[in-house]
Amino acid sequence: MSKRYKVAILGATGLVGQRFVQLLESHPWFEVTALTASGDSAGKHYREAVHWLLDSPLPPSAADRLVSRTHADQVDADFAFSALDSGVAGPIEEEFARAGLPVVSNAAPHRMEEDVPLLLADVNPEHVALVPEQQRRRGYSTGFLVTNPNCSTAGLVTALKPLDDAFGLDAVSVVTLQAASGAGHPGVSSVELLDNVIPYIAKEEEKLEEEPRKILGRVAGPRIEPTSVVVSAQVNRVPVVDGHLESVSVKLRGKASPADLARAFAEYTSEPQRAGLPSAPEFPLVVRRERNRPQTRLDRMASGGMAVVVGRIRRCPVLDFRFTLLVHNTIRGAAGAAILNAEWLAKKRLLVPRAQTGSVGAGEEPRFVGSGAPT
Repeated sequence: MSKRYKVAILGATGLVGQRFVQLLESHPWFEVTALTASGDSAGKHYREAVHWLLDSPLPPSAADRLVSRTHADQVDADFAFSALDSGVAGPIEEEFARAGLPVVSNAAPHRMEEDVPLLLADVNPEHVALVPEQQRRRGYSTGFLVTNPNCSTAGLVTALKPLDDAFGLDAVSVVTLQAASGAGHPGVSSVELLDNVIPYIAKEEEKLEEEPRKILGRVAGPRIEPTSVVVSAQVNRVPVVDGHLESVSVKLRGKASPADLARAFAEYTSEPQRAGLPSAPEFPLVVRRERNRPQTRLDRMASGGMAVVVGRIRRCPVLDFRFTLLVHNTIRGAAGAAILNAEWLAKKRLLVPRAQTGSVGAGEEPRFVGSGAPT
């Protein structure tokens, strides 16, 4: 099949950048045509520039690709995935958007801006309605910015969404046990983390308390009206490589039983599932019935790391119910979420494939070749 979209990965040598490279190696719609990194890596082959840390081999198609500088005029792509460090991501992503390249970002700087969707495609797919207003307001042509949330937020809101739909939510308390890979590489030193739990991660509690209110909010013209749900978060870094475990308590508006919650989790699907998007898990949530699951090592790769695993659903003596969830932080919580977002944007014709014979204008039906193309 002829791959339709050319993709740049910005910040390709970091942990999340590596996940993008790994997950996109055999993607049916997206072909990686540009890898970017800082000045020290630019001009090197990717295999020389990257310290590959994942448990699968470095894809041959990426290994011999030359790394370019992170400038819009140096990449051949239809859109970009951003795995840039949040300290530098903001102006660089805006540069790409102004140059006409949509940016699907894992970085934090634009998440809470009024006209930027904070998107999880199978939680709030309707929020892509902000894109045309963002383009109008900022003077972008075919470019725009779409973000996915913090990795812990991604797991939390995936579990909260079916509860909010079925019963209504009033309040949430969450305590996280977050993996070392969430700090990137080199991240937290082994001397600090081994045989230890660190009860602080900079700006993490704020993200967990703010981002769900936007994600679970509703589109109100050119902005998102936040939900009234209140979230209280406490976070911890633990000596686990991948997988964030979260202990959650919720106060509901409607009456329910533990069995009702389990059913709401297990049966939840959304637009990406109905559209059959390539990266969409069959069900966004997997319910474990055992009293000692989910466990990080056993459950983080559920549905290829794209499903959130929920268990230990029971009544709470302080709020109404409590449960434990597990999210793979660099797949569902980062690169995988961004890829699913891009698939949804393609499905909604918000990505403009510019680099194939017969250019496609905004709003036109793109011509795809092969059974893997979006319809």
